[in-house]
Amino acid sequence: MVLFHAFAPMDAEIRLCSSLSIFLLFFLFSSLKIQHCVAIDISLGQALSGNQTIVSKEGHFELGFFTPGNSRNYYIGIWYKTIPVQTVIWVANRATPISNTSSAELKISEDGKLVLLKSSKIPVWSSNSTPSTSNSTVAVLLDTGNLVISKGSNTTIWQSFDHPTGTWMPGGWLGVNNITGEYQSTTSWENPENPDGSNQFVLLWNGSEIYWSSGLWNGQYFSAVPGTRESTPFNFTFVDNMQRKYAMYTILDSSFITLCFIDSSGLLRQWYWLNSTQKWQTVFTQPLAQCDVYSLCGAFGICDQKSLNTCRCSHGFEPAPLKEWEFNVWKSGCMRKTSLRCSNKSSTGGEGDRFVEMTNMRLPANPQNLTVGSAKDCEQACLNNCSCTAYAYVSGCSIWTGDLRNLQQLDDGDGRAGALHLQLAASDFPASNSSHKLVIDLTLSVIGGILGISFVLVGLIWAFQRRKQIWMEKQVDGSLIQFTFGDFQRVTKNFSEKLGSGGFGSVFKGTLIDSTEVAVKKLEGFRQGEEQFRTEVSTLAAIQHVNLVHLRGFCTEGSKRLLVYEYMSGGSLDSHLFQNKSTVLDWKTRYQIIPGIARGLAYLHEECRECIIHCDIKPDNILLDKDFCAKVADFGMAKLIGRDFSRVLTTIRGTIGYLAPEWISGLPITSKVDVYSFGMMLFELVSGKRNTTQSADGRKIFYPSWVAAKVVEGDIFSLLDHGFKGAADLDELTRVCRVACWCIQESEAHRPTMGQVVQILEGVLEVSMPPLPRALQLLTEDQSQIRYHLSSTEYNDPLDQSQDFLQ
Repeated sequence: MVLFHAFAPMDAEIRLCSSLSIFLLFFLFSSLKIQHCVAIDISLGQALSGNQTIVSKEGHFELGFFTPGNSRNYYIGIWYKTIPVQTVIWVANRATPISNTSSAELKISEDGKLVLLKSSKIPVWSSNSTPSTSNSTVAVLLDTGNLVISKGSNTTIWQSFDHPTGTWMPGGWLGVNNITGEYQSTTSWENPENPDGSNQFVLLWNGSEIYWSSGLWNGQYFSAVPGTRESTPFNFTFVDNMQRKYAMYTILDSSFITLCFIDSSGLLRQWYWLNSTQKWQTVFTQPLAQCDVYSLCGAFGICDQKSLNTCRCSHGFEPAPLKEWEFNVWKSGCMRKTSLRCSNKSSTGGEGDRFVEMTNMRLPANPQNLTVGSAKDCEQACLNNCSCTAYAYVSGCSIWTGDLRNLQQLDDGDGRAGALHLQLAASDFPASNSSHKLVIDLTLSVIGGILGISFVLVGLIWAFQRRKQIWMEKQVDGSLIQFTFGDFQRVTKNFSEKLGSGGFGSVFKGTLIDSTEVAVKKLEGFRQGEEQFRTEVSTLAAIQHVNLVHLRGFCTEGSKRLLVYEYMSGGSLDSHLFQNKSTVLDWKTRYQIIPGIARGLAYLHEECRECIIHCDIKPDNILLDKDFCAKVADFGMAKLIGRDFSRVLTTIRGTIGYLAPEWISGLPITSKVDVYSFGMMLFELVSGKRNTTQSADGRKIFYPSWVAAKVVEGDIFSLLDHGFKGAADLDELTRVCRVACWCIQESEAHRPTMGQVVQILEGVLEVSMPPLPRALQLLTEDQSQIRYHLSSTEYNDPLDQSQDFLQ
């Protein structure tokens, strides 16, 4: 099943499951030693060697020999030719590098195969394509990055897209041939210098341990990846027929350059190339928590998401090797400082192996379960087994032999946490043998006094804990109810009526004992202990505003975290704009909704004790009551579940299509990311169209780039929802469209605050004509339907009263 298992047994893979297995991989380098030279196709009788290359027709891709990083090995690969950062997308001889290129040749063999020969003319790699004796056999590099061997003009006999080894490219496919049973398989590179290495996608470690799943394809999107159902620059398709089963994505705008890959740390990433910064930017990462990658820290390494150093070694262990850990490469894991003696006492009478307790740990997978009577018996059973490295006694005895992997430090109260007892040589304990004996002697000498004091302390501690418990219960505001999980089962009729789901969990309808209807959210992915969760819930409950959904109660039992909100009978704004095709939301209603959303966000940003950044503003998170009053939902959720925004690339939040540039450029996250998302949402409210939609001639376009140009041109009514038939107030429509364009400016300094947005929408402040946002101009400057050139004055600070933003 794992074609490259022997090359990189410790690397991450992605597989398409349910009767098929596909592994998605990546390798990407910023310092490849590649020569530039003549571009030709390879025909029978021709050969590529030395610094010769093939270039695609439009000059997008190049094929030739390259050397990654500081390696001295050479490979045949394909890379982007049009961008300055050398990025390899496919490699031929990843398992069989060559030492020099002067006498090596890549050529079409007599039987029509593409082969790589080293200096002694010994084959190093072959396309293994169907034999062909035609003189017209030729290898051509297409502008999609696909290397194709064809016979004649219409017969393809082999192509690199059928054998992915680097990235999953737009237009490429991952799947299985149902007739031949051939799988497309690949594995991530071991490191930047060494390439060895149900209808759903899964990330695997070592070809067996699944640590992330995309969820099932439901006909429109992968259920566990909300981004695949949102407005994006991609089209996702999944085909399952008699011949093949495969997934594919294409881009809607040919000016986009994007990659999907697994990096060497095991994270699945989607990258865009941004011309404005001349850098690759991450816009999608899974799993969100780096510690969810299986065996991220290697054998006996502990992953700690809250630590500045993500990985550390267990007590009694040290990095192996230390040099790799200095560069945050942890896959080699940790090694023991002192070998185990495999006995309770050494032959010389000294102290033997012992166990150190590691609390709040995620226990390793695949334990051996033993039937013993007590924790002491479990410990002795591990000591008696020379292969045993650790044990845990929870509801029974579990022991582990060999290397311990996937260890993670968890928070207090995390339902996955347990106490792991790791076996160490006595010399590796915090205290030496002599000091340990001294401690015991001193303890015995004062044991009587300590016992007396202990009774007093126990009483004080009990009284303190009781007072603390009562205090915590009283800290729950009179309007904030603490439920048990059983209460929720009764309130929701065992979670039978599902209202929807999102990035934080699923929502169910419920009815309280006083007949009040509520919405119950079951949280997923939380990373906080119980006390901190209670504190954050109390803080959110204190935030009350007419345009914010009110938090009414909560539950925290073990690993279960649930929230109770007021029920919004009008449903989500998303359902009215895009799903139900409702005509209820006329312009008057929409113009009532827009300032309401702005006031809610302004309250979160500017009037709360601490600024609360929503991070995921979109129509799905705007709810309506029976009178169509808009209320912002899911605010404060990022803090509630313990997300840390200091690591931008692995904790990026939000939805593609609404993401501010800061998320993908590494800049600090401020309230201006909500302003950007609000602007994108305004376009959808005005037009009734998703960010990605169809133009008049049926082509799919990125809608904001078109609508922003129309605003600048003054063609406002062309943006209006066709269902209105022009029935809208021109001043109101102009004001909303201009505000939207200012909100989506690339630089956060050029965007207004939500407080200023409220004043503009209420008519207190006037707003000037906005410039076309710089990022959208870069996306559309090559398209004939949009031609707009920025002047040197258009990007003056819009918040300066002397400039043109506020008049």
